[in-house]
Amino acid sequence: MSHTVWMTQAAQEKARQELADLTKLGTASDPAVAVRVAQLKELLSHADSERKPDDGLVEPGMRVAVRFDSDGSTQEFVLASRAIMALDEVDVPVFSPESPLGSAIDGKYVGDSAVVDAPHGPRTLRIMSAVPFP
Repeated sequence: MSHTVWMTQAAQEKARQELADLTKLGTASDPAVAVRVAQLKELLSHADSERKPDDGLVEPGMRVAVRFDSDGSTQEFVLASRAIMALDEVDVPVFSPESPLGSAIDGKYVGDSAVVDAPHGPRTLRIMSAVPFP
């Protein structure tokens, strides 16, 4: 992992607590515990739990709403790692910045359009909002 990974403060605290609990158990007796400890240390060394600025930029840590041009449907979600957000409770879907939807909008601004490579062909959408999560 060579880049910063956004997570909520609650998720970061849960990861720290899990690491502390696993460290108390020791890693010598269970290879799976040793692997998880290494994963958590790596994750926490790259963690960013700062609240993102409310500037309309779509980036990890934002709650985003988009509208698809083809049918006018809307989708609201958090742009973040699903694995990391599993440490936290969220009330909307989570899309990874590496997913087709996430990669299409990451770095764009509210009002911008993007084309997503969807399973049934490309879909054009407009970014309606992007606000800091939570």
